[in-house]
Amino acid sequence: MSKYLYFIILISTTMISQNRNLEWTEEFNGKKINTDIWNFKKGLGHNNEEQYYTSRAKNIRIEEGMLIIEARKEKFKGSKYTSARINTIGNKLFKYGRIEIRAKLSEGKGTWPAIWMLGENRQRDGYPASGEIDIMEHVGKSPTEIHGAIHYPELDNKKLNSSVSSFEIPSSKDGFHRYAIEWDQKSINYFIDEQLFHCFTIEDAEREGRENIFKKPFYLIINLALGGNWAGEIDDSIFPARFYVDYVRYYQ
Repeated sequence: MSKYLYFIILISTTMISQNRNLEWTEEFNGKKINTDIWNFKKGLGHNNEEQYYTSRAKNIRIEEGMLIIEARKEKFKGSKYTSARINTIGNKLFKYGRIEIRAKLSEGKGTWPAIWMLGENRQRDGYPASGEIDIMEHVGKSPTEIHGAIHYPELDNKKLNSSVSSFEIPSSKDGFHRYAIEWDQKSINYFIDEQLFHCFTIEDAEREGRENIFKKPFYLIINLALGGNWAGEIDDSIFPARFYVDYVRYYQ
């Protein structure tokens, strides 16, 4: 991409964001996590991950206006590690607009923080029928990269299609970055600190006989996983590992 084109994209996307209306925000300013919005997942993770998710304050809490998800090395219900995962199932859905999260990623081999979405039909129709929008994923073994992805099924709801991009994390004095998608009826565009790094054309998920899954509402998930199929071997010297989220903002 030329510097000139990059400048055009950066200016235009910034102007678009500034012209949006802030419809909903979670600033994590309370003393406790708002359970009218957030649900806690409890139990083992997926993808051969090694953590057990809990709702305990030692794993997930609010401090000084930040959500902190803390992964720990400790024996708990048959697992060697604990962490946390929250979602907005049944409480808050998103369809189109800009979803922006300011966050500081955990560090160390074996960590796998993620900000992602699944279709509201997940519990009814299963996966991959629900589709998936990965706003941000990071694995500690590749510390300088973030990843954005779209996953969607073929008509039989068995074969999985994916559209994935990786991007070098920009420099930051405090480690925080803004991760966002801008989603409309035609596309889902991915940004980090207003830098566009991935584009998905929604038409690519069209299948005759089924409504496009990216024209339906999705719910949000924030979690810190450990190990598993992608993050790999865990470095036990890194604990406790913390994933900080400053805010979640939804613009229409």
